[in-house]
Amino acid sequence: MDARALWQRYQNWLYFHEGLGLYLDVSRMGFDDAFVESLQPKFDKAFAAMAELEKGAIANPDEDRMVGHYWLRNPDLAPTPELTQEIVQTLEQIEAFAEKVHTGAIHPPKASRFTDVISIGIGGSALGPQFVAEALSPDFPPLKIHFIDNSDPAGIDRILTHLRNSLSSTLVLVISKSGGTPEPRNGMIEVKKAFASHNLDFAKHAVAITSVDSNLDKVAKNEGWLARFPMYDWVGGRTSEMSAVGLVPAALQGIDVRAMLEGAKEMDDATRVPELKNNPAALLALSWYFSGNGRGEKDMVVLPYKDSLLLFSRYLQQLVMESLGKEKDLDGKTVYQGIAVYGNKGSTDQHAYVQQLREGVPNFFATFIEVLEDRQGPSLEIEPGVTSGDFLSGFLQGTRQALYENQRDSITVTIPQVNPRTVGALIALYERAVGLYASLVNINAYHQPGVEAGKKAAAAILDLQSRVVAVLQKEKTALSLEEVAQKADAADQVEAIYKILRHLHVNQRGVVFQGELGHPGSLKVSAG
Repeated sequence: MDARALWQRYQNWLYFHEGLGLYLDVSRMGFDDAFVESLQPKFDKAFAAMAELEKGAIANPDEDRMVGHYWLRNPDLAPTPELTQEIVQTLEQIEAFAEKVHTGAIHPPKASRFTDVISIGIGGSALGPQFVAEALSPDFPPLKIHFIDNSDPAGIDRILTHLRNSLSSTLVLVISKSGGTPEPRNGMIEVKKAFASHNLDFAKHAVAITSVDSNLDKVAKNEGWLARFPMYDWVGGRTSEMSAVGLVPAALQGIDVRAMLEGAKEMDDATRVPELKNNPAALLALSWYFSGNGRGEKDMVVLPYKDSLLLFSRYLQQLVMESLGKEKDLDGKTVYQGIAVYGNKGSTDQHAYVQQLREGVPNFFATFIEVLEDRQGPSLEIEPGVTSGDFLSGFLQGTRQALYENQRDSITVTIPQVNPRTVGALIALYERAVGLYASLVNINAYHQPGVEAGKKAAAAILDLQSRVVAVLQKEKTALSLEEVAQKADAADQVEAIYKILRHLHVNQRGVVFQGELGHPGSLKVSAG
C-alpha cells in the first residue's frame, strides 16, 4: 500500500475518545472491508450478549454467578437497589478507612502511624494491585506497598527481612475470596508467625478482603481485625481491580480511586456503543480475530513505551489467557481457544526480541502502548532540539514501521499521560474487548475450569505426601521407591513420590536417601 493510501487508511480506522484523550489505531492490521462485513452478524450478537450480561444474566453457569464488574464503576446499573447501595457504601468505607490510616486515627499499637502495607493475594488479587501500584503510586506514598503473591518461602522471607525494622508499623491486607486458597492462606500464616516472633498482635495490623461469611471473614471477625471489606461472587479475580481487591491497596497508597473508577466508567460507556467503528473494544476484538483467524493462531505481544506501565503485559496475561483459554465452546465442541500474551516494555525490548519480531517466525501481532506526555515539566535537550522523550517516541514509531514493512501486524493504543483515569480506562477497555472476542468465537470468558483442575491436582499431591510420610514413619527399614508406592497404595505414582521425597530430603524434613541421587531407581529411603 502506498504512503497516501496508508495515510487514508489510518484516518479511516483511527478511533479517538475526546474525554479520555485516548486514541486507538488498528490501521496496521491487515483486514479489509469484506472481512469486516463478514463479521458484522457476529458483532451484532456480541453486542446483544454484552447488554444481557450487564443486566445480570447468569454468565458463569459452573457457579451460577452473574458477572458484574461493570457495576463497580456505575452502581446505578446493578440489577437491584440492594447491590447498588452495597457498592456505594463499600467505596465510602474504603475511602474512610484509608483516610483514618493516613491521619493516624487508625494506627498500630506500637507506632503513631502505619508506614508500610503488605498485600497478600494470588492471581487477580495480586496482578491488578501490582500493576496499579507500579503505574500510579506516588514517589513518596503515605504507605509503601509490598506484595506476597506466591507460596515461595524465600520470597516471603525476603519481604519480611526488608520490613524487619518496621514490622511494628506495617499493615497487612489478606485478600482471598474463600479464605481457603492455599497461596494467600500460606502467606497469612507465615506473616502471622513473623508478627508473633516480634511480640506484635497480628489482629491489630490486619485487614481482610474476602467474601462475607467466608472462613477468612469469620477468622477476622473473631480475632478482631482492624477492618473487613467484601469480595463479591459476581466479580471474578481477573476483573476485580475496581473492587475492594484493588481499591483498598490503591487508596492506602494515596492513589485517586474515584478517578480510576471514573476513567473506567467513561470507557465502559464508549465500549457499549453497538457500532464497530465507534467502539474501541470492538476494534480490538476485530483485530484479534483477524490476526489469529478466530483461533488464536498468533500471540499478542504487548509493548508499553513507559516505565510505569511495565506490568501491563503481565496483568493482561491473566485477563486475556484465563478468559479466552478454553477447551470447549458454548456448544460443547472442542475448540482449544485462546490468545497467548507476552511482552515487557519499549524501548528496552527492542534490544531483546524485536529482531525476531521483525525477521523471525511471524506468529504474533504487536500492541504498542504510547504515552504522549514525556514527563511533568520541561525536558533536557540531549541533542539540539531533541529530548529523551523524542527518542522514545521515535523508537516506537520506527519499530511500528519496521514491523509493517515486513508484514507484521500491529495495534497502537495512545493515552495522554499515565494517571488514574487513563489506567482505569485501559483496564476497562481490555475487559470489554475480552468479552466481545469471547462472543465472536463462541466461548465463555467468565469461567476457568482449567484453574480449578490445577488446584485439585496440587491438593492430590499434598494428600499423597501425607500418606508417604506415614509409611516411612511406620517402617523400620529403608524401602525402595516402588515399595513406598505400594505401601502408600499409589503404585502408579512412583515418579510423584520420588519428587515429594526429594523435596523433603533437601529441606531436611526427616527423609534420608541411600544410593545414587542421579539414579532414582537405585535409591532406598527411610525416615530420619
